[in-house]
Amino acid sequence: MPVPDHLRIILTGATGMVGEGVLLECLDSPAVEHVLMINRRPSPQRHAKLSELIVPNFLDIDRFTDHLGGYDACFFCAGVSSRGMTEILYNQLTYETTLRFAKALCAVNPHMTFIYVSGALTDSTEKGRLMWARIKGRTENALLRCGFDRAYNFRPGFMRPRMGQRNVHGYYRVIGPLYLLLRLFAPHHVSTMRQVGRAMINAVAKGYPNPVLEIRDINTLAAV
Repeated sequence: MPVPDHLRIILTGATGMVGEGVLLECLDSPAVEHVLMINRRPSPQRHAKLSELIVPNFLDIDRFTDHLGGYDACFFCAGVSSRGMTEILYNQLTYETTLRFAKALCAVNPHMTFIYVSGALTDSTEKGRLMWARIKGRTENALLRCGFDRAYNFRPGFMRPRMGQRNVHGYYRVIGPLYLLLRLFAPHHVSTMRQVGRAMINAVAKGYPNPVLEIRDINTLAAV
């Protein structure tokens, strides 16, 4: 299906670091016409091409389908840390919530591109030792079977935040100055938030041959 010149994007996670960084790149991009933020709580972001829909529990997304039609892509950047969680709870908040959201979107926009942010070391076999990696791998695999025209799983690692970001994890503020050193000696293990956002936009506008994008793929696609 041809991709329009001006993309209409649904984005989740705008109140987190990754979502906020991707949102800012979308707002800067001439390829993006409109962004609908779907948040659990209000965001302070304001822009002429930005609107917001508050959905306190993403498991209830079916109640909001009247607001979801006419979009070209979803950038699913929402997520939670597994720290201190049981596997049952983390599975509900990661796998069940993401799949419920994706299926509701697919029913309304089957031709859209769905992009899910998981993370480096995600386990596609679903059998590894790390609980979070297994569940994210299960989520990735299920999304590829959801029925979208195109679906991509992004696996970023260390990301340098954009200037002006408000939602930055504390440890990024501490190790952020190391980015230039990491980029010099391990260029395929780091990205910037600008690269991640650009890669998502380019995935919608131009496509990519691999459904799973590791850090090297993300950086390559950002430069297309």
